[in-house]
Parts: sequence; C-alpha cells; structure tokens
Amino acid sequence: MQPSVLDENLPTPLYHQIYLILRDRIKRGDIGAHSVLPGEQELSRLFGVSRITVKRALKELGDDGLVTRHRGRGTIVAGGVALPVVNANFDNLIESLYVMGLETDVELLEVTTVRAPPEVAQALEIPVDAEVQRVTRRRRLAGSPFSYLRTFVPLDVAALYNAQDLGKIPMMVLLEQAGMRVQDVEQWISATAAEPVVALALETDVGAPLLSIERVMRSAGGRPVQILFAFYHPDRYRYHIRTRAKKPGAAKAAKAPEPTLAALV
Repeated sequence: MQPSVLDENLPTPLYHQIYLILRDRIKRGDIGAHSVLPGEQELSRLFGVSRITVKRALKELGDDGLVTRHRGRGTIVAGGVALPVVNANFDNLIESLYVMGLETDVELLEVTTVRAPPEVAQALEIPVDAEVQRVTRRRRLAGSPFSYLRTFVPLDVAALYNAQDLGKIPMMVLLEQAGMRVQDVEQWISATAAEPVVALALETDVGAPLLSIERVMRSAGGRPVQILFAFYHPDRYRYHIRTRAKKPGAAKAAKAPEPTLAALV
C-alpha cells in the first residue's frame, strides 16, 4: 500500500484523515473487497502515526461497515462496497440538473455578498468589482459528500428569492420561481486537485483528483443569471454524451486529415 501524506494543520484529526484515505481507496476499488489491510503496526509506519491513531481510524471503518476485524486474521475489507453514481446527460443537460438537485441533499455553508472577481464579472456580463451574492453549498448523495459548489448571482437576481431557501430548494427551482427560468446552460469540464477547504468538505485527501465544472446559466432573454464552480468526486458523477453526424455520409465525404504525433498520443 502506498502511503499518503497527512496534514497536521487541518482541523480534521489525523485518525479521521487516515479513515478518509482508506475509505476512499476502498470505495474506488483500489483496495479490493475481501482483501486484508496491513496490520496496525505497518499502517503506523506508513502514515507516521501511533498505533492508537491507526486503531481509531480502523474502528471508524468498522463502524461504517467497510471492514470487519478478526482476531488472528486481521482487518478484512467488506464485500459489495459501492457508492451510488449520479448520471448526467449532455443531450438533456437542464433536465439532468433538475434531477440532480432533487436526488441529492444540500447543506448551505455560506451566503454572503462580495465584489465580483474578474472571471465572474465577465461571465455575468457585469462591471468588474460589482457586488454579487456568493453561495457555498455541499451536496450529499446517500449520506456521503458528493459535491462542493460555489455560486455567484447578480444581486438584483438574488433579491428575488429568500437566501434561507438555498438550503432547501435547488437553485434552478428558485430561479424559476423568481421568474428567471433557465433556458441555456454552458459549461466546461476539467480535472483539478482538491484544495484543503474543498478536500475537507468532500472528506477526501488534499490534492486528490476531482472533477471540476464551471457552469453559466442564462435566462430566456439570454441574460447570465448565475455562474457556478463545482467540484465532484470523479467516481460519483458520470456524464453521458451521444453525437450524430449532421448529414448522412458527411463523415465519408470529409477528407481525413493527415495523422500527427499529437493525434496519435
């Protein structure tokens, strides 16, 4: 087993950091079902902590049903450990966002007013440093952290709904109730490493790979009414894309470009 670096500066206790590392590896399948974890002494050496710290981490795993502990046999990973996955469809992205909002539970972490950073101002088509509402939320799926969300909304749009409802009602529903029905969504998907604040919220390692999504929503009149920066566990969020040729035979008619090194790798 490859060790992970623990961060003593985080508010998360070291035993819980070990628990999170082992839990994620088990749920990703990196540590297979029915396999035996290294012993307490070996884990203590790998993580650079005391056996008492390791024992507490293993107890949490056992309490969650992820492992079973047997005298003389060690700590064994439970079978059938699997996380539910949310599926999004590019063909019906707006509908998928509605469904995701209804299928997951939201926690409201912060609502505040800030001056728009340049990228936010550009996306919302407002002056740089204009005030916007910033909302930070965390969504859970089947009780486990699923996504960490930072949303920026123009103040005149935010004034149309109750900020307290952000902890109970999906943002798209609130916008629709406020007369700002979303009819256009543009988004960009990339990969990123978990920052400490995001890692803590998603209960994963600092630097762990995350799916990063930037999404701009526009109302029927084409006005940007929200920009969102979202971070997801990559094993819990899956996109489905299906494409078709615009015209029959179009692919055959187009001349294939000469292969390049970049295309081959």
